[in-house]
Amino acid sequence: QVQLVESGGGSVQAGGSLTLTCVASASTDSRPCMAWFRQAPGKEREVVAYIRIRGTNTYYTDSVKGRFTISQDNAKNTLYLQMNSLKPEDTAMYYCAASFPYRFNCLTNYEYWGQGTQVTVSS
Repeated sequence: QVQLVESGGGSVQAGGSLTLTCVASASTDSRPCMAWFRQAPGKEREVVAYIRIRGTNTYYTDSVKGRFTISQDNAKNTLYLQMNSLKPEDTAMYYCAASFPYRFNCLTNYEYWGQGTQVTVSS
């Protein structure tokens, strides 16, 4: 069992920055992918960014490329999402997720999810 706890959400104006943090209750070394997803009201959940084990590869959805950065601190079992130049369309609930062990498709196959942290960007 792995519990994921997100923090760092809030309300900011467009152009502002936030850093989301996700702390895992146990090591996620056996899980190839860690990711941030988001879901806005009335929309499907989408992957925002993922990072492969030990940071060997990262992925960003097109709408956040150049603005968001995903990173991890394995020693602290912590995942981060630095969000800069925020836009109103970034408003959503953001979720941290850990993949099933040894599942290498980082767009799917997530076993554990956090409770979410709300990000609201006003224009």
